[in-house]
Amino acid sequence: MTGPGLAAINAEWPAPPHVLVRTTTRRGGVSEPPYESLNLATHVGDEPERVRANRARVREMLCLPSEPAWLEQRHGTRVIDLEQDGARRADGSYTRVAGTVCAILTADCLPIVITDRAGTELAALHGGWRGLAAGIIDAGLARMRAPRGELIAWLGPAIGAERYEVGAEVLRAFARTEPALAGAFAPTRPGHCHCDLYAIARGLLHARGVASVHGGLHCTHRDAARFFSYRRDAGSGRDTGRMATLAWMEPVGRRTAILPGK
Repeated sequence: MTGPGLAAINAEWPAPPHVLVRTTTRRGGVSEPPYESLNLATHVGDEPERVRANRARVREMLCLPSEPAWLEQRHGTRVIDLEQDGARRADGSYTRVAGTVCAILTADCLPIVITDRAGTELAALHGGWRGLAAGIIDAGLARMRAPRGELIAWLGPAIGAERYEVGAEVLRAFARTEPALAGAFAPTRPGHCHCDLYAIARGLLHARGVASVHGGLHCTHRDAARFFSYRRDAGSGRDTGRMATLAWMEPVGRRTAILPGK
């Protein structure tokens, strides 16, 4: 199966021009249902050769300066320095080297990218509710060298609050440590509530001194044409594909592609 032309979400945030962030959509790959068509994950049951072809297509179409640093994500809080840590079992990556591409795979969870106003360092984080409650943002910020007031964050496509009903245990996980985030939850039926991952991430970042937070404009669950959604698609008993949020600092003199699909 050959998908339509590859499209990507281009981050709109006040980062320096050489700091680039793209989130792929599900369009433009070669995977068959239920992974159609641009699945970039190797752990969901898709045929490995199709994933390799999709990753090669993304690297070519986005003019990436290097192969993305794919992680083995665990819904934890480990954030690795890509130039120092060899093991890739982590939920975030950090770099100060131009041309190194951070990568986060998602299909409802929240990708978070952080840089400084000078564009000298970059972190990409996997923000599911477990990671957010456990401190993935704190772990990412701990890697950054710039003062918190000099940092900028972008929130990529994730499931919207009105489509994300969770059990009371999720509310309790945040209430213990972040009571100020109560407004990110809205009761639905007994023992359940809607959870706003965007509001949680904004609240955590603001509370830690990062005032410049952007993005948060998409719902992966609602937009089936563009996004994979684990909650929407896995209801059939099958897994689904994963998009990738890719972030890098362009080496001097390189040109990159800005694709349609915002």
